[in-house]
Amino acid sequence: MLGFLIGLAVTVAVGWLIVKKYQPHTILLLAGLLLLTVTAIIQPDTSILFKGAKTTGWAGFDIFAYVKGSLSYRAAGLGMIIMAAGGFAKYMDHIGATDAMVGACIKPLQLLKAPYLVLALGYAVGQILNIFIPSAAGLAMLLLVTFYPTLVRLGVSRAAAAAMIGTTAVLDLGPASGAANLAAKTAGLDVAIYFSHHQIPVGIATIIVITILTYVTARYFDNKDGHVVGGAEHQEAIGEQRELAKVPAVYALLPMIPLVLILIFSKLLIQGIKLDVVTAMLIGALLGLLCEAIRTRDMRAVLKGLMAFFDGMGHMFARIVSLIICAETFAAGLKAIGAVEFMLSSAQGLGFGVTAMTLVMCALVALTAIITGSGNAAFFSFGHLAPDIATKFGATAVSMLLPMQLTAGLARSMSPVAGVIIAVSDAGQCSPFEIVRRTAIPVAGGIVVMILFSVIFA
Repeated sequence: MLGFLIGLAVTVAVGWLIVKKYQPHTILLLAGLLLLTVTAIIQPDTSILFKGAKTTGWAGFDIFAYVKGSLSYRAAGLGMIIMAAGGFAKYMDHIGATDAMVGACIKPLQLLKAPYLVLALGYAVGQILNIFIPSAAGLAMLLLVTFYPTLVRLGVSRAAAAAMIGTTAVLDLGPASGAANLAAKTAGLDVAIYFSHHQIPVGIATIIVITILTYVTARYFDNKDGHVVGGAEHQEAIGEQRELAKVPAVYALLPMIPLVLILIFSKLLIQGIKLDVVTAMLIGALLGLLCEAIRTRDMRAVLKGLMAFFDGMGHMFARIVSLIICAETFAAGLKAIGAVEFMLSSAQGLGFGVTAMTLVMCALVALTAIITGSGNAAFFSFGHLAPDIATKFGATAVSMLLPMQLTAGLARSMSPVAGVIIAVSDAGQCSPFEIVRRTAIPVAGGIVVMILFSVIFA
């Protein structure tokens, strides 16, 4: 009981500090170290070592050795996957392949003359693009300068267009997603299997529901706000659309190469050859390099351009991999001090089943994502707890990890402090709270359907 109360107090303090815009990485790391320190003092017989590592001989050093063990383990495994994916995405953006892909995907929508239908379908297209462009903020910025003016010219309000773009990355799908890779590894699954067998069935149903609700809510709020289709905003939008990078149309296929390779050379199709995510990203980047060499014939610039890949890797380590390590330390502290065990035994005592416990964990993730504005911070903080919890209730790890991982991304779009929401609200010339008012219904509907289908397909 004491461990649970200490863990709860520290968790509340962490949430409050993050809301006050203190750096999440540092807060999670210090909170985890504090919990491990308290555990070493009040429960000296409890192990605070990372995955059975050998003790340094003194508990004071063992606390810091945990962070070293997590850093070594994550940087060489999951961290390398996330960094390679980030580097590939950065290089595709550098050579204009991302622009080409976005342009190719939105052109068919521009031919339709039904404003709100185009808006709703735009979400579905954007969600598919997110598989290849894993950054929510990055994808949003691309769509804001390419698709957003088209939507406003067609007649929808700026707020409606901005809100839709703010939801295009609510589902972290595919091997390029750091959260998806963490979920797959934690569940002990190949990322291609996790994506194709678990994420896709749930994702399709969720996308359909969010698309329909996006159409309904956009029309409702525009009518409620007195927006006139083809009014003043329509005229102001003319001339705002950015010209896409002038690269060959085939460049639109380059961002798809790693995903295609990963799916082909996996247990799904060709089982004799296994291709991992990092290797696929490297192959995709080098194919992009070859295309650039053929197109520009400026080898000095082409070779220098590959530095964007390594810059992208560094950015992902600083922002995402480090967050995983800090969040894992926090989760380890909660686990070591007994807060998790107390929660599990209490849930079992109340007669909770695996479904009820999954709902509790999803609620924790959703609340954290809304408060912090970060889906990664939410899932990375609690994702490591899922396998032990699921085992206690006689369920598979993926049955709990899948809804938790998808909930984190969905709930982020209901947070007025999320970076992507702030970015689209600025473009939409309205407050983040106005955007959240419009995204709440589609996202809430998506969460409900996602959890229902996760229980069925996990």
